[in-house]
Amino acid sequence: MNQAVLENKKSVVLEIQNKLSNSGSSVVAEYRGLSVAEVTELRRLLRAEGVDMKVYKNTLAARAAEAAGLGELHDILTGPNALVFGPDETAASRVLSQFAKKHKALILKGGVVEGRVVGPETIGELASLPNREGMLSMLLSVFQAPVSSFARAVQAVADARSGGAASEAPKEEAAAEAAAA
Repeated sequence: MNQAVLENKKSVVLEIQNKLSNSGSSVVAEYRGLSVAEVTELRRLLRAEGVDMKVYKNTLAARAAEAAGLGELHDILTGPNALVFGPDETAASRVLSQFAKKHKALILKGGVVEGRVVGPETIGELASLPNREGMLSMLLSVFQAPVSSFARAVQAVADARSGGAASEAPKEEAAAEAAAA
């Protein structure tokens, strides 16, 4: 084999290995049956979420998975696959699952989440989660709820005390006027 070709293959394996190791999640999807226009649309949707989709030879992807300690990924690397690398745990799964609902030809085969090989069921579960900003918003509302409840309780106590003091003041004034007369 030509030395330049061998070096090119080694660099591709290293590229895939780095992407598998450094991505928040990676998904293997079979795209057989999608038109060029559909694949272009999918790439556009993925890019909008910061997700990268590439097509590699399965043998190179399998070697990279093995080198990354993800040997179980080898079993799903058959047929025409695209590897999709997301910046977080949910973005790739969410976009691919939404697209697969409209385009039955796209099949989610599995992937890698937090360094573990997962099946299509887990990918589907991740797809139902909100994106990072949505999760942070939900977390903030959970932290904010007790504080706002406490603030309302303090305000209710303050209102009750000021309302009670206001209602006592006319009684005291009436008593003082009655004593003066």
